[in-house]
Amino acid sequence: MHRPRLALALAGGGFLGAAYELGALAALDESVVGLELAALDIYVGVSAGAFLAAGLANGLSPHAMVRLFIESEDADIPFDPATLLRPAWTELGERIGQVPTILTGLIEEARRGLRSGGTGQAAWRMLSRAASILPTGLVDAEPAEIKLAQLFSRPGFSNHFDQLRACLRIVATDLDRGEAVAFGGHGLHEVPISRAVRASSAVPGLFAPVRIQGKWFVDGALNKTLHASIALHEGADLVLCINPLVPYSAGEDTLPSPIAQRGMGAVLSQSVRTAIRSRMTVGLEKYRSTHPDADVVLFEPRRDDALTFLTRIFSVSSRRGLCEHAYQQTRQDLLARAQTLGPLLARHGLKLNLARLTDPSRRLLHPGPPRPAPRGALARTLRRLDHTLDDLQQALNRRP
Repeated sequence: MHRPRLALALAGGGFLGAAYELGALAALDESVVGLELAALDIYVGVSAGAFLAAGLANGLSPHAMVRLFIESEDADIPFDPATLLRPAWTELGERIGQVPTILTGLIEEARRGLRSGGTGQAAWRMLSRAASILPTGLVDAEPAEIKLAQLFSRPGFSNHFDQLRACLRIVATDLDRGEAVAFGGHGLHEVPISRAVRASSAVPGLFAPVRIQGKWFVDGALNKTLHASIALHEGADLVLCINPLVPYSAGEDTLPSPIAQRGMGAVLSQSVRTAIRSRMTVGLEKYRSTHPDADVVLFEPRRDDALTFLTRIFSVSSRRGLCEHAYQQTRQDLLARAQTLGPLLARHGLKLNLARLTDPSRRLLHPGPPRPAPRGALARTLRRLDHTLDDLQQALNRRP
């Protein structure tokens, strides 16, 4: 009898997207009987989703990652995003060193423009030259890569694609060719997972391109939002997809002010979300004809979800609030779609736990501020024991 191959495809979305996806993953993991998200067959991650896909493929459960990345209960490897990023001083220094040469070129362009009378064209050439002083990235993500490599170097984990039990694909974009590349695939399995995750998350303009095997790579979301097709090509029968970024759409009175009046950040966010969602819709429709025997299920925020749109992710309380919000929203989504999801999941040996979905007391995070991490060897041992018992309870909850 054919055992269904289960896959997970995670889109990007920065720190906000990662917090949302963690909440949604935790809800799925405990609400679908027979589903163990840390033991699937195939994982595909893009940008922030690459970070989580790598953790899941290494056997970290969603609840364990919530403790590590949201609650920050592991004092040995803190993963606060605000502390893992630093200004790209090396890149900025190199650009500053080019200032004398660029100034000389600007002066020469100005002289040519005055002599020829083409001041308009000269101004555009001067602007083009001046733009070359801008760095290719403002933030250095190397500390985050180092922390991830440290995590995956622990016993029971691996920073190498070919040492994982599951199939893991981390998608980035080859900057010089403009094409998507799946690290972990043929010819690209020797790249460290932590390096591939950094490349996949290198948002142009914010992070500098990442050099791997003599080539430069940036954010994998430039070509596709989810890259669920990779999981389908690897033989997945069911692909669960999570996209945390959707364009905001609600009544005029829902937001305190129109998006156009909330600054460049809000305008860019809405624009990116609109492009991502439109492109993803086309891809999902295509899978129905290219892989008619497979099922693809998408989970994402509602379009009128103002909390997700307005969250400021560098605040610890905001990250915790968004993660809990995603957890509750995904539980509501599962319950609302129970009639259609039930038969679909049954084809793959899964079913919804309706009793758990209708339990109003269930929460993902402890209410109030995160608990301080206990110190000392005994405290760390007790904390690990507590986490082990929690993981055991989650495993028992998944049993029919």
